[in-house]
Amino acid sequence: MPLAENGLEAEDLSVACHWYALYTRHQHEKTVARILSNKGHDVFLPLYGVAHRWQDRTKQLSLPLFPCYVFLRGGLDRRLQILSTPGVYTIVGWAGRPAVIPQAEIDAVRRLVESSLRVEPHPFLKCGDRVRVKSGPLQGLEGILVRKKNVFRLVISVEMLGRSAAVEIDGSCLERVSSAHAWVASQHASPSIPANTRPNF
Repeated sequence: MPLAENGLEAEDLSVACHWYALYTRHQHEKTVARILSNKGHDVFLPLYGVAHRWQDRTKQLSLPLFPCYVFLRGGLDRRLQILSTPGVYTIVGWAGRPAVIPQAEIDAVRRLVESSLRVEPHPFLKCGDRVRVKSGPLQGLEGILVRKKNVFRLVISVEMLGRSAAVEIDGSCLERVSSAHAWVASQHASPSIPANTRPNF
C-alpha cells in the first residue's frame, strides 16, 4: 500500500520535527541538555546572562530563561532514553500525550537569546497590546508590549508552559498589530506534570 506507507512516513517526519518540553529537576537543566545533546538529540536550552554579587566579587552567570524546562526536537522514538536521563522528570503533555510547542514560539525565544539585547524572565502574559518589531535585530518578531516607567519591553510567551521572557526595546521600533480588546489570546492549557514537582505558575 504505497499511499499508506507514504502517509506514515510523512507523519513520522512531522513528529520528528516537532518541539517538546522536558520538565527537569531544579538546577539540572544544563546537565540534562548536555547529556541529551551528547546522545544525539536536538536540544534547545535558552539562557540569559545575569550578574550575581557576593560580598567580595561580582560574577556573570548564564541561567535558564525558563527554569526546570529544556526543549527537545523530536526524539520521542527514544522516549525511554529521554526519561531515564538523570534530572528529567517527564515530558510535558496534555491529555496524556506529549504537547507540541509551536515552532514559531521556539523561533521567537531563540531570536531573543541570540540577539545582543538584554533578556530576562518575565511574569506570564496573555493579554495586552500586541505589537510587531519594525526594525533592528528582532525585526518581524511579534509579542506583547509592556511599559515600566519609561522603558518599553517586548514580552514573548510559550503558552503551553505558562512562561514568558522580556527584552527591552525602543518604542519607535514597534507597530501595533491589534488592540488588547481585539486580540484574543489562545487558551492556556496546563501541562501535565507530577503534582509533587509541578511549579507554581
